[in-house]
Amino acid sequence: AAVGAGAVDAGGVRAAPFAGMSAWEGTPALSRALLVGALLVGGALLFGEPVLVVLAGPLVVVAAFGLVYRPTSVPVVRGRLDHVSLYEGQGTRSRLDVTDADGVEHVTRISAQAPYVALHPASGRAGGLVRDGVPVLEISPRRWGRRTLGEERVALTSPWAGYRWGPVLEHGAEMSVLPASAPFDNAADAPQPLGLVGSNRSRRTGGGAEFAGIRPFHAGDRLRRINWRVSLRTGELHVITSPAEEDSGVLLVVDALADFGRSGGVGGAASSLDVTMRAASALAEHFVRNGDRVALRVVSGQGGQVGSGAGRRHLRRILGQLAVVRPARLRDDEGGRLRLRTTGGTVVIVLSPLLSEVMGTATATLQRRGLPVLVVDTLPEHVGALGAEGTDPLVADLAWRLRRTEREQFLTALAREGCPVVAWRGPG
Repeated sequence: AAVGAGAVDAGGVRAAPFAGMSAWEGTPALSRALLVGALLVGGALLFGEPVLVVLAGPLVVVAAFGLVYRPTSVPVVRGRLDHVSLYEGQGTRSRLDVTDADGVEHVTRISAQAPYVALHPASGRAGGLVRDGVPVLEISPRRWGRRTLGEERVALTSPWAGYRWGPVLEHGAEMSVLPASAPFDNAADAPQPLGLVGSNRSRRTGGGAEFAGIRPFHAGDRLRRINWRVSLRTGELHVITSPAEEDSGVLLVVDALADFGRSGGVGGAASSLDVTMRAASALAEHFVRNGDRVALRVVSGQGGQVGSGAGRRHLRRILGQLAVVRPARLRDDEGGRLRLRTTGGTVVIVLSPLLSEVMGTATATLQRRGLPVLVVDTLPEHVGALGAEGTDPLVADLAWRLRRTEREQFLTALAREGCPVVAWRGPG
């Protein structure tokens, strides 16, 4: 679980209180040494066997040193993470600060095992002497979403293992793990850029940098655009024209009605929702980097949306909303009233596994309104029939084949409407 490059917001502190024993108590080792040593010494006096005193000697010495080094101060333990925001696949370190550690010799940390969270050491257990530094745990979330990192139990031990403080429970910190944003590029021009400034070529001429043509000079033209070679050849002033560069509005529609397939986290098999979230993250970063205005709409029972905006701060808002998405179906009365309201000229990108009639109806409605609509198919190729527990595999396979047939009919209907459908194949 190496620390990933690009992690942000260093210095996260887990301020959750510890729960458990908060006072020093004798260890079982000290109790056994005292009990066995006392029995051996008593037996030596009772039976007159000096050998029992020899056997009791080490135990008595250990017990005596344990009692002598009994801690008098109450330690204060506080955990912290090096980062408070991560992309899936990145990592951070969980550190432990121990103050008022007079009389503390050894610290033990046992981290909780959580789904889609990798630990190093893999067992989540680490211990060491305080004089050598409190051991550090490395943590890496392997899938986007809300993850609790740093939940663990901590125990402190005095010299000679005489007394123990804890174990106490550290509740950890809940973190929004952002979907991975793979490098993405697109050479296609925006269909209808209507903004003020950007990198998309407009249909009208303006102050862009690309060549569009040469025409006679008109009043108001900039002198720096005069083409002197053509002007000298024709005897009249001619200027170079170029298309205007404007920004475009982009609406990302994320289908979170269901999650098909099983997720293996970063580097493993991807479910349909994994592909959808990572594709939406890559597209949002691409359009924001180009200066376009990006909006997000999550279609699920929980909903969620981010208004149109631009800039790195707005991109963080979009990724934060994607990180908290949970698959949930719409209520029966919501399915028929789903409307993806957007302004004219906005490019609509629908990211969906295309297995919902609700999404098909909403997409076709946008297409009929004359908006440029692109559907990105996010259903992984390896996804097969997933029946409920106890379902006959043959019945589950037949149901899945019927659903795939309905999906093909939906794709054919979209093609008749003139809406392109492309499969997401990763960066580029």
